[in-house]
Amino acid sequence: MYPVTHSGWLVKAFFSRTSSTLRKKKIRRVKINADKANESSEQIITRKRKKYEKRRRRFKGDTTNIFKGSYLQVEQEVIQLRDAFKNVFLALTKKEKALVENALHGSNSKEVLVMDESSNIQITRGIIQCLKSEGKLNDDVINLYLELLKEREKREPTKFLKCHFFNTFFYVKLTGRGNYNYNAVKRWTRHQKIGYNLLECDSILVPIYKFYQQHWCLAIINIKEKKFQYFDSLSGRNHDDSVFNILAQYIKDEAEDKCRKDLDVDKWKREYVENLPKQGNIYDCGVFLIKYADFHTRGMPFNFTQADMPYFRERTAKEILRLRAE
Repeated sequence: MYPVTHSGWLVKAFFSRTSSTLRKKKIRRVKINADKANESSEQIITRKRKKYEKRRRRFKGDTTNIFKGSYLQVEQEVIQLRDAFKNVFLALTKKEKALVENALHGSNSKEVLVMDESSNIQITRGIIQCLKSEGKLNDDVINLYLELLKEREKREPTKFLKCHFFNTFFYVKLTGRGNYNYNAVKRWTRHQKIGYNLLECDSILVPIYKFYQQHWCLAIINIKEKKFQYFDSLSGRNHDDSVFNILAQYIKDEAEDKCRKDLDVDKWKREYVENLPKQGNIYDCGVFLIKYADFHTRGMPFNFTQADMPYFRERTAKEILRLRAE
């Protein structure tokens, strides 16, 4: 290895590279190191800052913007993602497993296991048993889980996107008997009721049930990125533009009614999200729906597969029984 001096030709060659090339190499190296490390987040940050300071002193030049603008910023993002993924796939304790086992495999199907006062949803053993293997999720489980996601965001607003979660009855009510009807849901989002206007949110999540397919999907009005998104765990094979048309008209009507604003959504992107985790059976669509919602609100890549569904079923049952989404 050649010695590098401040005035040497190697330094000049180093700084002749473009900042984008440097950034790509730093990102790749930081990601590899973060994945392999067994240290805590604080230890990783400390070690990398020391490395940054050592390099800065070594070159003694105006390298602050190059390193500080890419290296340190990327390391923070990688560490945050690493910690988030740990939490997403956190194993259940023995006590939690016993709690879930009793709920899913007990005999008294009419026993009330939990009651959520904010949503007025009552969960009996018979209702929560849809989370057993090969069970199709019902309205109560999906709606309560979405309520818990909203409560989680209120509890830790800096960690999650600001979202509004409609329940499974919203889209049915909005479309009526095949006809768009804003007045049917106009009062659902009064400021006195929810405490904010929908246009203040990053995203609006709308669960959709396709009756003719008996299949759950998720639609998102992405206010922050100005686009409509559709998440279908069956590879998006059945595109239905009417969903986008209805939600576009809804958010325009909502903006006019609640904010006295003429919202132009004609140029908003309409996206059938294709690069998604896909289901490999006919019964996990509801679990995919709630995990799409969960990961979206975290601002995380959808880094899960069909193989994770048994774990997510148990984890969802645990969070519902504890009335707390993590």
